[in-house]
Amino acid sequence: MASFPVLLVLLFYTLTGKAIAELTPNFFHQSLTHYLKNSKPNISYETQFFPQLLDHFTFNPQSYKIFYQKYLINKNYWDHGGPIFVYTGNEGNIDWFAANTGFMLDIAPKFRALLVFIEHRFYGESLPFGKDSYKSAETLGYLNSQQALADFAVLIRSLKQNLSSEASPVVVFGGSYGGMLAAWFRLKYPHVAIGAVASSAPILQFDEIIPWTSFYDAVSQDYKDASLNCYEVIKGSWAELQLLYAQRDGLATISGIFRTCKNLQTRYSARDWLWKAFVYTAMANYPTESNFVKQLPAYPVAKMCEIIDGFPPKATKLNRVLAAANLYYNYTGNEKCFDLENGTDTHGLHGWDWQVCTEMVMPLSTSNESMFPAITFEIEELGKFCMNKYGVMPRPHWITTEFGGYRIEQVLKKFGSNIIFSNGMQDPWSRGGVLKNISSNIVAIVTEKGAHHVDFRFAKKDDPDWLVEQRGQEVEIIQRWINDYYADF
Repeated sequence: MASFPVLLVLLFYTLTGKAIAELTPNFFHQSLTHYLKNSKPNISYETQFFPQLLDHFTFNPQSYKIFYQKYLINKNYWDHGGPIFVYTGNEGNIDWFAANTGFMLDIAPKFRALLVFIEHRFYGESLPFGKDSYKSAETLGYLNSQQALADFAVLIRSLKQNLSSEASPVVVFGGSYGGMLAAWFRLKYPHVAIGAVASSAPILQFDEIIPWTSFYDAVSQDYKDASLNCYEVIKGSWAELQLLYAQRDGLATISGIFRTCKNLQTRYSARDWLWKAFVYTAMANYPTESNFVKQLPAYPVAKMCEIIDGFPPKATKLNRVLAAANLYYNYTGNEKCFDLENGTDTHGLHGWDWQVCTEMVMPLSTSNESMFPAITFEIEELGKFCMNKYGVMPRPHWITTEFGGYRIEQVLKKFGSNIIFSNGMQDPWSRGGVLKNISSNIVAIVTEKGAHHVDFRFAKKDDPDWLVEQRGQEVEIIQRWINDYYADF
């Protein structure tokens, strides 16, 4: 199960009269351990490296530079000539996504499928320029979704040839950003993949296709559904925090209240820390225990609200939300203090800022219905940041130019086929996804209680009926694609 995760999307907003960098939710920038409790005993993937071209779209000498792209392969269940299931890697280590995409491993025996997880260029170990890959715009210029899709196509074709299995049907899978890539791959390379399963893929989160407030309205609705009082407490807590910031020794006071490992040096770091806890908990509001972003209980949003609602009436709103955030950051009880300003990148995610500064511009703002402080997306502020950091300007209309998005129903109905768009409405990214069937073979599977690509997680004995049914629908559709392919072949 990947994450859109996902992604850490760096955007800029106007808040309290000042332009500041706001960390917006991306399901990928948190610590992770293998999720094996009540799950599968062995997740065995062989690690391989494929010699990949640096640039698929130009023919100057630099374009012929080779880098080694990591991929994972599992042949345990494969009948030679059978289907090949490929995960289109997200913005991080491919091992992380393989460990959290148990659905593919669960269904591989039924389909006698070969499993392949391909790492996205410039992430994990797939670094075209080694340690210098993030050195400048000259090197990072080769990091974009189009190059990544071409990587996947070249690798898949080569793999099939090397395995003497060129007639094997390929189905691509992806969650979050990886889900976007899976859907786009099916549209761009229909001769390589017969179908795509795109889970939590917000392909409509660009330009002005959907309201910019949709994401944070969805997060807020999750908490409001759990408890109206909980929602109102969170909404009111930001003003209390702002008053502390305004004090002469505000940062020192906040450092003590938040139990920071070191005294805070920057304004808004505490606010961002709380903000992240509520957003990521909404995204990971799974029906069973998980540790995709953090170790969390089943339905953690409801658990957070139980904590908030359990305080006596005279307790401050800030103390209540701090206790709730502790569930996200310290569910195991092992953390003695918290580092609010120096997060570590343990999953090779460095390149996402670059993608946000170039093509992956997904505007997010808040409305009056949001439980978060007022923020407004400003492309000018994002541009200033990107020019300062990389010397480039974002292209907010490029994704819809390259892949489409407007009038998606008419376009995909005429020119697309064999795509599953799965979304859970408790996932805030779902508002940017395809939520209605487009045709008989471009299907939207939507669940009311689903969170971020929950269908891609390992099946567990405590999974609710709706999740079991959702996965069953996906299996039936994939089986139909494969049957039709072999019948035509």
